[in-house]
Amino acid sequence: MLDRIVTAALTRVDAMRPSFRLPPDVTTDADPNLTIKPLGELAELTDVIRGCHPLPAVRALADDLFGFTWQQTGGGELFAELVRGEPQATYPVELYGVFARAGLRHPAAEELMAATTGLRLWQLARADHTRTLNVLNAERRVGVPEHAEFAAVLARTGLGARPEPWALDLRTAYGVTHDVFHVTDWGRAPHRMPRLLADYLRLWLPAWTVNWAEERQWDLTGELLAVAACMPGAAYDPVAWRALAAAQRPDGAVPETGDGPPEGSPPEAEFTGCYHSTLVAAFAATLARTAPAACAGPDGPDGPDNAYPYPYTDPGQHASAAVSPFDSPSASAPVESEVLP
Repeated sequence: MLDRIVTAALTRVDAMRPSFRLPPDVTTDADPNLTIKPLGELAELTDVIRGCHPLPAVRALADDLFGFTWQQTGGGELFAELVRGEPQATYPVELYGVFARAGLRHPAAEELMAATTGLRLWQLARADHTRTLNVLNAERRVGVPEHAEFAAVLARTGLGARPEPWALDLRTAYGVTHDVFHVTDWGRAPHRMPRLLADYLRLWLPAWTVNWAEERQWDLTGELLAVAACMPGAAYDPVAWRALAAAQRPDGAVPETGDGPPEGSPPEAEFTGCYHSTLVAAFAATLARTAPAACAGPDGPDGPDNAYPYPYTDPGQHASAAVSPFDSPSASAPVESEVLP
C-alpha cells in the first residue's frame, strides 16, 4: 500500500511540473507563497524521498524532480538575486539551505548570505518560533552561524509548550508537525527529538490522526502520519493509512481536504488544492516505509553531527519561560505563510 501511494503521488506531482515552474517576475512582483513556496516544498520533500525510498524507480523520479527544482533556480543564481533584493528576508536562505544540504552550492549567493545573516535586522526576534526553527536549520545547512539557540526557540513553539491535546486546533496542529520536521531534519534524524516531547507525541498522535482523518483533512492527516514516522521507534497506524489511501484519487492526487477540486476545475485550482497534500502523502509513506537509519545520512546517529538530541528543558519548570498554549505565538501564527513546508 505504501509503495502504491508514493508511486502514484509522485507520478501525479511529475504531471504537475509545469505549475511548479517559476515565472519571469519571480524576483520582483510575484507572490513567493504562490511561486517559490511550492518549488521549495517540492525540493525539500523530493530530497528526502530520493535519499530514503528503497525502490530505485521511486528514487529516480524523486531525483529528477529535485534536479528540476535546482534548474528552476538557475543553478542557484536566483538566491543571489533574492538576497540582493531583500537582504532582511529569511526565505531565500531557507530555500537555499535545502540545496546546500544536498551539496549544490552557489558561491556568490553564499557570500551575500554570510553578510546578511550577520545583520542586526536579520537577528531580530521573530514572533513565529516554528518558522525560526526552519531558519536555524537553514543557517546550519548553509554553514553560517545560527542566530539563536535552537533549544531555547524550540521551548517556545507549540510543540515545546505541549498544549492540552483537546485544545489543539488546525493551525496549531500544523505548527506542531513542522516543529517535528525541523527538529528531526524532515525525518532523517529522529534521534534529535527530545525524549519528553517524543513521549508527548506518542501519547497523543493516534487520537489527533483519527480526528483529522474523520474531518477529511487529508493534508494534515498526511503530516501527522509523517510525524509518527519521524519519531524514534516510529509507529505505524494501519487504520489511518488505509483512510489516506482511500482518499487518494485514481490519478494519484491526494486532496488537501474532502474530495478536493471538482472534476473540470481550472489547472490552477487543481494544483493549489492538491499539490501539497500529494507531496506530503509521498513523503509520509516514504518515511513509514523506510527504516530511519537508511536515510539518516551524515546527520544520523553515527554521523559527525551526533551532538543531539537537542538539550531541552521543560518550560513549565521555569516561570520565566512558561508558555501557555493559548497565548503561544506559534499557536496563533499563520504557519501556512511559511515559504518552506
